[in-house]
Amino acid sequence: MTREAAARMTDNLRSSLWPAMVAALLSVAPAQAQSDKSVTGAIEASAQKAVASAQTSVSPKCSAPRELARLERPLTRTARLLAAGEPIRIVAIGSSSTAGAGASSPDATYPSRLAAELADKFPDHQITVLNRGVNGEEAREMLARFETTVIAERPDLVLWQVGTNTVLRDHPVGSTSSLIEQGIMQLKAAGADVILIDPQFAPKVIAKSALSRMLDLLHGKAKQYSVNLFQRFAVMRHWRESQGIAFETFVSSDQLHMNDWSYACVAKVLSNAIAEAATRPVASAAARGAR
Repeated sequence: MTREAAARMTDNLRSSLWPAMVAALLSVAPAQAQSDKSVTGAIEASAQKAVASAQTSVSPKCSAPRELARLERPLTRTARLLAAGEPIRIVAIGSSSTAGAGASSPDATYPSRLAAELADKFPDHQITVLNRGVNGEEAREMLARFETTVIAERPDLVLWQVGTNTVLRDHPVGSTSSLIEQGIMQLKAAGADVILIDPQFAPKVIAKSALSRMLDLLHGKAKQYSVNLFQRFAVMRHWRESQGIAFETFVSSDQLHMNDWSYACVAKVLSNAIAEAATRPVASAAARGAR
């Protein structure tokens, strides 16, 4: 629902619902209602509560600028499988924002929402998204289970969300560099397309001085090893600074984790990026040449 529609709904509530509530109560007990100001006050409070509830139930528009939502490189393996009509297997590995901390249910996590979005975009293709997120992990712990929880699944595309916990715990960013390099090389050796996902834009994250170094590190590694980077941080910052969306709309009460709305929006933006990168002309040409 747009803000304009919300405003219209609010006006309707004020102009029609409120008088209707007053009239109904006055018709039941006219003498008492007219003589007792507390009844009128209760009516007004109820109407105001209804208006406030309607206003807070309006979700902002999920959007992101094209330059932030587009992946820099084509997804050649994913493109080949799409072109051939073959199943596609995606593994999402990361920490709590992959596992789904802050989501109301497993179905509300970003990997689950991503699976739904891709199914809508490619209804004739079998696309599986596996969630291999574990709360609290850093790059070292993730790398230790790459063989068993990622590569063993024979993924065609791997989404690697990494870096947030290193920043939160004030651990040296430089020590993460070689771990990310090792992980990327393992995934590329397995033949998978790779998308790195950087930290979330949330109060507890942006308060850390090492954040900019982590963002630069991930950008540099993606460029160095010719893999994609999904700029989650910039997308979420756009919501706050350009769209004016309040933190409480897309960040949980702990000021760190995402919530149902932000998981769904990130999944939508990411699914659009994946779909475009797997179907752009250069990716399609590479896919045909690989067959």
